[in-house]
Amino acid sequence: MSTRHILLGLLASGPSHGYDLKRRHDERFPQARPLAYGQVYTTLQRLVRDGLAEIDGTAADSGPERTSYRSTDKGARELAEWAGEITPPAPFVTNEIFAKLVVSILADGDPAAYLRAQRTAHMARMRELTAVKTAPGADLATVLAADYALNHLDADLRWMNTTAARLTTLTAEVDAA
Repeated sequence: MSTRHILLGLLASGPSHGYDLKRRHDERFPQARPLAYGQVYTTLQRLVRDGLAEIDGTAADSGPERTSYRSTDKGARELAEWAGEITPPAPFVTNEIFAKLVVSILADGDPAAYLRAQRTAHMARMRELTAVKTAPGADLATVLAADYALNHLDADLRWMNTTAARLTTLTAEVDAA
């Protein structure tokens, strides 16, 4: 996920300071990788450097001084272009699970045990996500984000089942190579 574009998207509704952007990010993408404050401020500095955002002002109120940022026209154009781009499907078919499986075979490990453990981890994560999406008051964005992750985890589980059924043949092929 592009932090740069997510922040530009949050700035599209109006000027905001880093603390508020971080809070809004966490509200909009509660199941996403946590966004660190340092990452927010570093990204804002880069947006300003690249002419995609500018400082709107500073205010101290009764707390620490906060710098407010707003998107520029260039930032709005880049955001629109990014949001309209088709996200290409993953270019490589080898994933970390498959790589670990092959390495386990090469290193005389126990690939079946690895698959069972990975399956257990996937099932645990699926239970967590199901609880998130069925929690009282869960908003639609949270439900849709959880559904997205659940569908990917389900596809991984189906692949693991197929792979487990073919593990003897795979082991023979890897050992013969």
